[in-house]
Amino acid sequence: MRLMPFAPGDLVHVAALGKGTVREARNGERYLVEVKGRSLVVTGGQLTMQAGTKKLARPKSGAASRPPQEYEGPPTPPASLDLHGNTVAEALEAVIAFLNSALLSGASEVRLIHGRSGGKIKAALHAQLKGMRSIRSIRVDPANAGVTIVEL
Repeated sequence: MRLMPFAPGDLVHVAALGKGTVREARNGERYLVEVKGRSLVVTGGQLTMQAGTKKLARPKSGAASRPPQEYEGPPTPPASLDLHGNTVAEALEAVIAFLNSALLSGASEVRLIHGRSGGKIKAALHAQLKGMRSIRSIRVDPANAGVTIVEL
């Protein structure tokens, strides 16, 4: 438990998402945090202060603020994930990490390459994707039955 709340400019770690910067402190121990180019509201319980990091400098009242720096944006993740050679459990774990990365980067569509033969990975993959709220639609690529197209 923290004695002092987080403040704008604090470098923090958001549980399950990674490093970020507090942009706003809101009511009820809620904070607007920027993680990998995305802004999200989290509770104070989901945040931990980054060890060995300093706060970002905030201009003092009356001081001239520095010009804004150009934002390069998050790195673009690959548009597809090849699941060949994985067990079903390994494939499902890899897909979750891949989809999280794609969502944080702002991707609208990704392709999951599972192959045509057997269908164990494909069946497990489709079952998992149907239960995820962040997935808008899934469909098998009409040009290649070994690829599932996921719309985020």
